[in-house]
Amino acid sequence: MPRFITKTIHAYLDYPVALGLIAMPFLFGLGAVNPLAMWLSVATGVAAFVLTLLTDHHLGAFRVLPYKLHLAVDGMVGVVFVIAPFVLGFVGFEMWYYIVLGATVLLVVSLHQPEETTVPA
Repeated sequence: MPRFITKTIHAYLDYPVALGLIAMPFLFGLGAVNPLAMWLSVATGVAAFVLTLLTDHHLGAFRVLPYKLHLAVDGMVGVVFVIAPFVLGFVGFEMWYYIVLGATVLLVVSLHQPEETTVPA
């Protein structure tokens, strides 16, 4: 499978995704059945925004966290989002919201192009 998502592309996706995770629960009425469905997305969006600010890539404001750590956290979020509906009892749209977002995050992480490393001569 071709791995075409570069560090630069990923950086440009981070802020809109974080803001989307904060806004979408309100736009879609998430939490009507289970309030945790709304707050899990909002809290994850806030955490993702902070993570992006702290990540060592060209759009990171403080650049203190390694990019590999950022990718690992993204992968964990994908897994948590896929599992959350079953553990927390989300049903209907709330269930599919998390399954689809989680699968999308895992796909993006799996399509990430490894960074080239330079070998000393």
